[in-house]
Amino acid sequence: MQIDPDIRKAWTLPGCFYTDHALYDRARDAVFARSWQLVADTDQLRLPGQVFPVTLLEGCLDEPILLTRDRADSLHCLSNVCTHRGTIVAEAPDRAACLTCRYHGRRFELDGTFRSMPEFEQCQGFPTDKDNLPRMPMAVWRKFIFVAINPAFPFDELAAEMDRRVGFLPIELARFDPARSRDYLVKCNWALYVENYLEGFHIPFVHASLAAALDYGQYRTETYRYSSLQLGVSKGGEDVFDLPANSPDKGSEIAAYYYWLFPNTMLNFYPWGISVNVVRPLGVDRTRVSFLSYVWDESRIATGAGADLDRVEREDEAVVEAVQRGVRARLYQRGRYSPTREQGVHHFHRMLEDAVGIDPTSSG
Repeated sequence: MQIDPDIRKAWTLPGCFYTDHALYDRARDAVFARSWQLVADTDQLRLPGQVFPVTLLEGCLDEPILLTRDRADSLHCLSNVCTHRGTIVAEAPDRAACLTCRYHGRRFELDGTFRSMPEFEQCQGFPTDKDNLPRMPMAVWRKFIFVAINPAFPFDELAAEMDRRVGFLPIELARFDPARSRDYLVKCNWALYVENYLEGFHIPFVHASLAAALDYGQYRTETYRYSSLQLGVSKGGEDVFDLPANSPDKGSEIAAYYYWLFPNTMLNFYPWGISVNVVRPLGVDRTRVSFLSYVWDESRIATGAGADLDRVEREDEAVVEAVQRGVRARLYQRGRYSPTREQGVHHFHRMLEDAVGIDPTSSG
């Protein structure tokens, strides 16, 4: 069952996609294990010798990884599992000259290369490259660190359009603000949360404060190969970007750039800074959404489209949880797309159909 490439003819994903455990497992392996995930920022590894353990998509992939900055000031992403007997190597952020497994004393350089191991003098054909900590693909976009287990596409294909459009912003100067950052537990399938983000169609119906700030008539979506952009244009009088002369948006009152990176990362750019949203699947009908605020201009944070993100999130949460209850109904099958307002959702569904494939258990 395919998603028609012509949005005017297409039917949406079937309800079973959001409720079927087998489809959820297929998405975990075919989508998340093959995509780029935002795991940290460079401020968390500023000094040579720092190590920073991360569980990649905890509750979904549960992959132990380790970010390090070696003595030559190079960043690395390594498996955080000892190549001797599988122990977790680093349990907490630290600064060290080398990595030492606490179970049997195996040591590694900060780039993952095997250094030494006690009581292995009589072991033949040892060590080999397999005794090194495996390295994982890693990319740094401005200050954000992305990693992947087995990426289906190069990172540049994910972020190039974003860099061209908002690269003029002082992203490296933005500092993480823990007081404005929090996690939300949402009772819905991860894809429903992403779909809701990818369209402004619901704004006049769900978000009164956001609708008051943005010109719905000028709200538009652009889709790229592995990402999409929604442009929020101010109604007037709201805080907007001071755009450079070469910006394709010069002359427009842009209040927000809403970027989505396949499959589950959103970077929302406001005149005050960036709100990063990472959608983390926990099960077929459970999702954790991390809101991470990075601020470069504190004086503008209470104005414009990004002024009350917590309220907008709670409004979205109520809607998508209602949708989750609806799509599991026996009488629901599939819907249609608005050709003028749901291009981003259609684009996302086609990518999912491409990666996962969908069982023909229902039809429109």
